[in-house]
Amino acid sequence: QVQLVESGGGSVQTGGSLRLSCAASGYTYSNYCMGWFRQAPGKEREGVATIGGYGRSSYKDSVKGRFTISRDNAKNTLYLQMNSLKPEDTAMYYCAADLGRSVSCRMESGFWDAWGQGTLVTVSS
Repeated sequence: QVQLVESGGGSVQTGGSLRLSCAASGYTYSNYCMGWFRQAPGKEREGVATIGGYGRSSYKDSVKGRFTISRDNAKNTLYLQMNSLKPEDTAMYYCAADLGRSVSCRMESGFWDAWGQGTLVTVSS
């Protein structure tokens, strides 16, 4: 059974950095699209960054140049390095897997098959 477990969230001030991790198990991790999504209170879940099985990444416009998604296939782990954090980045962050794709990963949350429980990121001004 697919399991995704996030860690690394916390509270930081504006301009700070955090590194999120997502440990994956129960499937052939290296083959598939992985993504980070977030959901702020009262808002819909949105895609932040995705990475394909061959390492091609894509980002939401508002995080480009500040966030970096990466994957370590040997460790079955996904990362999100977040720099220059802003209060508007405050949200619950979720790791997700699309078990039907390895390329052309989609940013829309409805297409993803497996989700972690989330890790909270709070950025104060």
